[in-house]
Amino acid sequence: MGAMLDVIVDAVCLLGLVLVFVLVCRRARFCMALRRVPGPPALPIVGNALQLTGGQDEFFRLMSQCAEKYGDVFRLWIGSRPFIFLYRAEEIQPILNSSVHIDKSYEYSFLLPWVGTGLLTSSGEKWHKRRKLLTNSFHSNILEDFLEPVYRESLIFADRLRMELDKPSFDIVPYAKLCALDAICDTAMGTNMNAQRDSESEYVMAIDRLTEILQRRFITPWLKPDVIFNRTYYGKKQAECLKIVHNFSEKVINERKQERLRQVSGAEIPQSNGVKKRRRLALLDRLLEDTKDGNVLTHDDIREEVDTFTFAGHDTTATAVSWCLYVLGQHPEAQDKIVHEIQSVMAEDEKEWPTMKQLQKLAYLERCIKESLRLYPVVPLIARDIKHPVQITDYTLPAGVTILFNTYLLHRDPRFFPNPNIFDPDRFLLENCESRHPFAYIPFSAGSRNCIGQRFAMMEIKVIIATVLCRYIVKSIDTEEQLNLLGELVLLNKGGIRLAITSRT
Repeated sequence: MGAMLDVIVDAVCLLGLVLVFVLVCRRARFCMALRRVPGPPALPIVGNALQLTGGQDEFFRLMSQCAEKYGDVFRLWIGSRPFIFLYRAEEIQPILNSSVHIDKSYEYSFLLPWVGTGLLTSSGEKWHKRRKLLTNSFHSNILEDFLEPVYRESLIFADRLRMELDKPSFDIVPYAKLCALDAICDTAMGTNMNAQRDSESEYVMAIDRLTEILQRRFITPWLKPDVIFNRTYYGKKQAECLKIVHNFSEKVINERKQERLRQVSGAEIPQSNGVKKRRRLALLDRLLEDTKDGNVLTHDDIREEVDTFTFAGHDTTATAVSWCLYVLGQHPEAQDKIVHEIQSVMAEDEKEWPTMKQLQKLAYLERCIKESLRLYPVVPLIARDIKHPVQITDYTLPAGVTILFNTYLLHRDPRFFPNPNIFDPDRFLLENCESRHPFAYIPFSAGSRNCIGQRFAMMEIKVIIATVLCRYIVKSIDTEEQLNLLGELVLLNKGGIRLAITSRT
């Protein structure tokens, strides 16, 4: 019996040694495949983590320094994970244009407790089906319906800015966030959150806190494992905020379902004068219309997409508006030209709020917005987890690496944008765009996983910027050299984006 036990123990030990040997060999092959990729020297186990102990502003500067020192492709090891950084259009195209490399990086899993496996975080067959279904929700006819609530919120935004009139400076970002949150809640859920007038409401504060926690978790290595994060103050606070947000989404969805059951036509509601008027449909209504008895989307699927659009549609838009106003605040002549264009277009056919046709005629405003998003892309880093080997220039990258696209450096490539640090809206005249590499400018990403709501976002930014500039002259306080950029979920400046405003007479 003892001899038999010894044999079993020996066999288990041998099997363990073989397994360890196989894993070591596999890891060695993986590391060898990356040894040709240039980058700063890395230590065993921790990699380059000791070089990344500073803040996000230092990390952002490090990326630029590495790009200058190591060239178009470089790598950093964060612990045992290799990150490959790309910032040239030719290297980015094979990944973003692929129907295979569509998996978001591991860090996107931090969003799962909030948005589930909605369009932003899903992959594979589920993502393809969901993308196809939701594409129709951003048809131009539907966007026309969204104009009125966006314009209404932009007027409130402009009214609230009056509190900062003639002051030395203020941070535009908090104002823009509340405006964008109101706009996305109205268009996605059909609910007037009134966040701009009640920024202390439970839901508004929960959304803001969740975003802060996500930002912190993205940049803090020891908060990344769920087993640690869930036991920290941030993990417990996130759970509290998620309960508030999800309960609110559930309440809105259930109310809309009940309303659809009560009414023969969910698009009609009685008015105070007794006349019925077509009710504007929110994204939620369209999801419910497309879904019959859960055959297309279940109740949980719908909540995932509503939460996804609320998350993705407010922080990014607010950041875009803030940077656009910052850039225009350095160019008063561009502001004057925009206002003149708006007045000319609106005079042609005065409406209660702008129409899509009128917005499309604001060509100079659109070029200014595009140029602002070139200089300060809202999402400075786009990440993909590579599941299959891929060839990038002279390097064969193995499965298991994470690729990061630096859009800030990409958009300042002098080959495609001469004098890249100079504001020049005419870069986006048609004749100047036709020969440009299609992946040299990707403010809304590109390829199959580009931003599904980019037309809506562009419409919203146009309306908000136009409304503000027609009332105020905007001045930027900090020069570009004084900025301290942070590459987090969105591109931020340490200390906020400071502006000053005066009345436009």
